[in-house]
Amino acid sequence: MSAAPRSHGVPGLLDPDEPPAFEIVNAAGAGSAVLVCDHASNRIPLRLGTLGLAPEQLADHIGWDPGAAEVARRLSGHLDAPLVSSGYSRLVIDCNRPLANTGSIAEESAGVPVPGNLGLSAEARAVRVETLFQPYHEAIDRLLDTRSNRPSLLLSIHSFTPVLNGEQRPWPVGVSHWRDRRFAALLSKALVGHVDGIVGDNQPYPIEEAVDYTVPVHGEGRGLHAIMIEIRNDGLRTTAQFDAWAERLAAAYREIEADALKLGRSRADI
Repeated sequence: MSAAPRSHGVPGLLDPDEPPAFEIVNAAGAGSAVLVCDHASNRIPLRLGTLGLAPEQLADHIGWDPGAAEVARRLSGHLDAPLVSSGYSRLVIDCNRPLANTGSIAEESAGVPVPGNLGLSAEARAVRVETLFQPYHEAIDRLLDTRSNRPSLLLSIHSFTPVLNGEQRPWPVGVSHWRDRRFAALLSKALVGHVDGIVGDNQPYPIEEAVDYTVPVHGEGRGLHAIMIEIRNDGLRTTAQFDAWAERLAAAYREIEADALKLGRSRADI
Protein backbone atom coordinates (compact mmCIF):
# COMPACT_ATOMS: atom_id res chain seq x y z
CA MET A 1 0.00 0.00 0.00
CA SER A 2 1.22 3.50 -0.74
CA ALA A 3 -0.24 6.96 -0.92
CA ALA A 4 0.51 10.07 -2.94
CA PRO A 5 2.11 13.02 -1.18
CA ARG A 6 -0.08 15.97 -0.21
CA SER A 7 0.78 19.35 -1.67
CA HIS A 8 -0.19 21.50 1.35
CA GLY A 9 -0.53 24.38 -1.11
CA VAL A 10 3.14 24.28 -2.14
CA PRO A 11 4.08 23.30 -5.72
CA GLY A 12 5.17 19.67 -5.76
CA LEU A 13 8.61 18.33 -6.49
CA LEU A 14 7.57 15.00 -7.99
CA ASP A 15 6.36 14.30 -11.51
CA PRO A 16 3.06 12.38 -11.72
CA ASP A 17 4.76 9.14 -12.75
CA GLU A 18 7.34 9.17 -9.93
CA PRO A 19 6.94 7.06 -6.78
CA PRO A 20 5.33 8.74 -3.76
CA ALA A 21 7.14 10.15 -0.73
CA PHE A 22 6.59 7.00 1.30
CA GLU A 23 5.49 3.40 1.11
CA ILE A 24 3.43 1.47 3.64
CA VAL A 25 3.80 -2.29 3.80
CA ASN A 26 1.35 -4.48 5.74
CA ALA A 27 -0.61 -1.50 7.08
CA ALA A 28 -3.05 -3.76 8.92
CA GLY A 29 -0.32 -5.85 10.54
CA ALA A 30 -1.60 -7.30 13.81
CA GLY A 31 1.74 -7.60 15.61
CA SER A 32 2.85 -5.31 18.41
CA ALA A 33 5.80 -3.87 16.47
CA VAL A 34 5.58 -0.84 14.19
CA LEU A 35 8.55 -0.44 11.84
CA VAL A 36 9.86 2.68 10.13
CA CYS A 37 12.78 3.11 7.75
CA ASP A 38 13.83 6.75 7.44
CA HIS A 39 16.62 6.20 4.90
CA ALA A 40 15.13 3.43 2.79
CA SER A 41 15.89 4.82 -0.68
CA ASN A 42 18.59 6.71 -2.58
CA ARG A 43 16.15 7.89 -5.26
CA ILE A 44 16.39 11.54 -6.35
CA PRO A 45 13.38 13.36 -7.85
CA LEU A 46 13.85 13.75 -11.60
CA ARG A 47 13.60 17.52 -11.37
CA LEU A 48 16.74 17.57 -9.18
CA GLY A 49 18.88 15.46 -11.49
CA THR A 50 21.60 13.81 -9.40
CA LEU A 51 22.17 16.78 -7.04
CA GLY A 52 25.54 17.04 -8.80
CA LEU A 53 26.75 13.68 -7.45
CA ALA A 54 28.08 10.59 -9.21
CA PRO A 55 26.08 7.34 -9.17
CA GLU A 56 28.60 5.67 -6.86
CA GLN A 57 28.24 8.53 -4.37
CA LEU A 58 24.45 8.22 -4.35
CA ALA A 59 24.81 4.46 -3.86
CA ASP A 60 27.03 5.00 -0.81
CA HIS A 61 25.85 5.59 2.76
CA ILE A 62 25.60 9.34 2.25
CA GLY A 63 22.61 8.72 -0.04
CA TRP A 64 20.70 6.20 2.08
CA ASP A 65 21.09 3.32 4.54
CA PRO A 66 22.12 0.38 2.32
CA GLY A 67 20.29 -2.81 3.20
CA ALA A 68 18.02 -1.24 5.82
CA ALA A 69 14.87 -1.37 3.71
CA GLU A 70 15.47 -5.00 2.74
CA VAL A 71 15.83 -6.02 6.39
CA ALA A 72 12.84 -3.91 7.45
CA ARG A 73 10.59 -5.44 4.81
CA ARG A 74 11.55 -8.98 5.83
CA LEU A 75 11.17 -8.12 9.52
CA SER A 76 7.69 -6.82 8.77
CA GLY A 77 6.78 -10.26 7.47
CA HIS A 78 8.29 -12.10 10.43
CA LEU A 79 6.51 -9.94 13.03
CA ASP A 80 3.31 -9.16 11.09
CA ALA A 81 4.27 -5.53 11.60
CA PRO A 82 3.29 -2.49 9.55
CA LEU A 83 6.23 -0.71 7.95
CA VAL A 84 6.51 2.89 6.75
CA SER A 85 9.51 3.56 4.48
CA SER A 86 10.73 6.83 3.01
CA GLY A 87 10.71 7.07 -0.76
CA TYR A 88 13.64 9.39 -1.51
CA SER A 89 17.26 9.98 -0.59
CA ARG A 90 18.29 11.51 2.69
CA LEU A 91 20.28 13.99 0.58
CA VAL A 92 17.09 15.54 -0.79
CA ILE A 93 15.78 15.91 2.75
CA ASP A 94 16.64 13.75 5.73
CA CYS A 95 13.49 12.31 7.26
CA ASN A 96 15.29 11.70 10.57
CA ARG A 97 16.53 15.26 11.09
CA PRO A 98 14.62 18.11 12.70
CA LEU A 99 14.06 20.81 10.09
CA ALA A 100 16.23 23.25 12.07
CA ASN A 101 19.19 20.87 11.97
CA THR A 102 21.86 21.69 9.37
CA GLY A 103 21.74 18.06 8.24
CA SER A 104 18.09 18.34 7.23
CA ILE A 105 19.14 19.33 3.70
CA ALA A 106 22.87 18.70 3.88
CA GLU A 107 25.26 20.86 1.87
CA GLU A 108 27.93 18.24 2.49
CA SER A 109 27.85 14.72 3.88
CA ALA A 110 30.84 12.74 5.18
CA GLY A 111 33.10 15.31 3.57
CA VAL A 112 31.35 15.09 0.17
CA PRO A 113 29.88 18.40 -1.10
CA VAL A 114 26.30 18.19 -2.40
CA PRO A 115 26.15 20.83 -5.18
CA GLY A 116 22.39 20.54 -5.67
CA ASN A 117 21.80 21.59 -2.07
CA LEU A 118 23.88 24.77 -2.14
CA GLY A 119 22.22 28.17 -1.97
CA LEU A 120 18.65 26.91 -1.82
CA SER A 121 15.93 29.51 -1.46
CA ALA A 122 13.38 29.31 1.34
CA GLU A 123 10.79 28.30 -1.26
CA ALA A 124 12.96 25.48 -2.61
CA ARG A 125 13.49 24.16 0.91
CA ALA A 126 9.77 24.40 1.64
CA VAL A 127 8.97 22.35 -1.47
CA ARG A 128 11.13 19.50 -0.18
CA VAL A 129 9.58 19.68 3.27
CA GLU A 130 6.01 19.75 1.96
CA THR A 131 6.51 17.11 -0.74
CA LEU A 132 8.69 14.56 1.05
CA PHE A 133 9.26 15.16 4.77
CA GLN A 134 5.74 15.98 5.92
CA PRO A 135 3.93 13.23 3.98
CA TYR A 136 6.28 10.59 5.39
CA HIS A 137 5.77 11.68 8.98
CA GLU A 138 2.04 12.21 8.52
CA ALA A 139 1.85 8.60 7.30
CA ILE A 140 3.55 7.41 10.50
CA ASP A 141 1.18 9.55 12.59
CA ARG A 142 -1.90 8.18 10.84
CA LEU A 143 -0.72 4.61 11.24
CA LEU A 144 -0.03 5.06 14.95
CA ASP A 145 -3.37 6.80 15.40
CA THR A 146 -5.13 3.67 14.09
CA ARG A 147 -3.35 1.66 16.79
CA SER A 148 -4.08 4.00 19.70
CA ASN A 149 -6.17 1.39 21.50
CA ARG A 150 -3.53 -1.35 21.44
CA PRO A 151 0.04 -1.52 22.74
CA SER A 152 2.70 -0.79 20.13
CA LEU A 153 6.50 -0.71 20.13
CA LEU A 154 8.29 1.46 17.56
CA LEU A 155 11.45 0.21 15.84
CA SER A 156 13.37 2.47 13.45
CA ILE A 157 15.63 0.41 11.16
CA HIS A 158 18.95 1.86 9.96
CA SER A 159 22.40 0.78 8.78
CA PHE A 160 25.84 2.32 9.36
CA THR A 161 29.31 2.29 7.85
CA PRO A 162 32.04 0.03 9.30
CA VAL A 163 34.56 2.92 9.31
CA LEU A 164 33.93 6.58 10.12
CA ASN A 165 36.62 9.27 10.10
CA GLY A 166 39.27 6.56 9.99
CA GLU A 167 37.95 4.73 13.06
CA GLN A 168 36.75 1.12 12.95
CA ARG A 169 33.29 0.55 14.40
CA PRO A 170 33.27 -2.88 16.04
CA TRP A 171 29.56 -3.43 16.60
CA PRO A 172 27.74 -5.62 14.03
CA VAL A 173 24.53 -4.08 15.39
CA GLY A 174 23.62 -1.36 17.86
CA VAL A 175 20.45 -0.41 19.70
CA SER A 176 19.94 3.27 20.50
CA HIS A 177 17.38 4.99 22.70
CA TRP A 178 16.42 8.50 23.76
CA ARG A 179 15.48 9.27 27.37
CA ASP A 180 13.86 5.95 28.23
CA ARG A 181 16.30 3.05 27.77
CA ARG A 182 14.16 0.19 29.11
CA PHE A 183 13.02 -1.24 25.76
CA ALA A 184 16.51 -0.85 24.30
CA ALA A 185 18.06 -2.65 27.27
CA LEU A 186 15.72 -5.62 26.84
CA LEU A 187 16.36 -5.98 23.12
CA SER A 188 20.12 -5.46 23.42
CA LYS A 189 20.37 -8.25 25.99
CA ALA A 190 18.35 -10.60 23.80
CA LEU A 191 20.42 -9.80 20.70
CA VAL A 192 23.61 -10.94 22.45
CA GLY A 193 22.42 -14.51 22.02
CA HIS A 194 21.88 -14.07 18.28
CA VAL A 195 24.86 -11.96 17.19
CA ASP A 196 28.53 -12.85 16.81
CA GLY A 197 30.10 -9.71 18.28
CA ILE A 198 29.40 -6.80 20.60
CA VAL A 199 25.93 -5.29 20.58
CA GLY A 200 26.31 -1.52 20.66
CA ASP A 201 24.66 0.25 23.58
CA ASN A 202 23.55 3.60 22.16
CA GLN A 203 26.12 2.95 19.45
CA PRO A 204 27.12 3.89 16.81
CA TYR A 205 24.91 6.91 17.53
CA PRO A 206 22.96 7.98 20.60
CA ILE A 207 19.57 9.51 19.93
CA GLU A 208 19.56 13.26 20.51
CA GLU A 209 16.57 15.57 20.24
CA ALA A 210 18.54 18.15 18.23
CA VAL A 211 19.72 15.53 15.73
CA ASP A 212 17.03 12.84 15.56
CA TYR A 213 13.37 13.27 14.70
CA THR A 214 11.57 9.96 14.39
CA VAL A 215 12.09 8.33 17.79
CA PRO A 216 11.67 11.52 19.87
CA VAL A 217 8.54 12.62 17.99
CA HIS A 218 6.70 9.40 17.07
CA GLY A 219 8.05 7.31 19.95
CA GLU A 220 8.54 8.95 23.31
CA GLY A 221 6.67 12.04 22.14
CA ARG A 222 3.58 9.84 21.98
CA GLY A 223 4.44 7.90 25.13
CA LEU A 224 5.52 4.85 23.12
CA HIS A 225 8.62 2.78 23.74
CA ALA A 226 10.87 3.31 20.74
CA ILE A 227 14.37 2.35 19.62
CA MET A 228 16.67 2.79 16.68
CA ILE A 229 18.34 -0.38 15.39
CA GLU A 230 21.58 0.18 13.47
CA ILE A 231 23.11 -2.71 11.49
CA ARG A 232 26.67 -2.40 10.15
CA ASN A 233 26.30 -2.34 6.39
CA ASP A 234 29.24 -4.61 5.53
CA GLY A 235 26.91 -7.35 6.76
CA LEU A 236 24.13 -6.22 4.44
CA ARG A 237 25.38 -7.11 0.97
CA THR A 238 23.39 -10.18 -0.06
CA THR A 239 19.90 -11.58 0.10
CA ALA A 240 21.11 -14.23 2.52
CA GLN A 241 22.44 -11.51 4.84
CA PHE A 242 19.18 -9.55 4.67
CA ASP A 243 17.31 -12.73 5.55
CA ALA A 244 19.67 -13.58 8.41
CA TRP A 245 19.45 -10.15 10.03
CA ALA A 246 15.68 -10.08 9.81
CA GLU A 247 15.54 -13.53 11.42
CA ARG A 248 17.94 -12.49 14.22
CA LEU A 249 15.99 -9.36 15.00
CA ALA A 250 12.67 -11.20 14.90
CA ALA A 251 13.92 -13.93 17.24
CA ALA A 252 15.31 -11.41 19.74
CA TYR A 253 12.12 -9.32 19.59
CA ARG A 254 9.91 -12.33 20.27
CA GLU A 255 12.00 -13.21 23.31
CA ILE A 256 11.41 -9.84 24.96
CA GLU A 257 8.06 -8.79 23.46
CA ALA A 258 5.96 -9.72 26.49
CA ASP A 259 8.30 -7.98 28.92
CA ALA A 260 8.51 -4.88 26.72
CA LEU A 261 4.74 -4.60 26.54
CA LYS A 262 4.57 -4.71 30.33
CA LEU A 263 6.76 -1.62 30.64
CA GLY A 264 3.80 0.71 30.39
CA ARG A 265 4.06 4.15 28.85
CA SER A 266 7.40 5.69 28.11
CA ARG A 267 8.92 7.73 30.88
CA ALA A 268 8.79 10.75 28.62
CA ASP A 269 5.14 11.04 29.61
CA ILE A 270 5.56 10.09 33.29
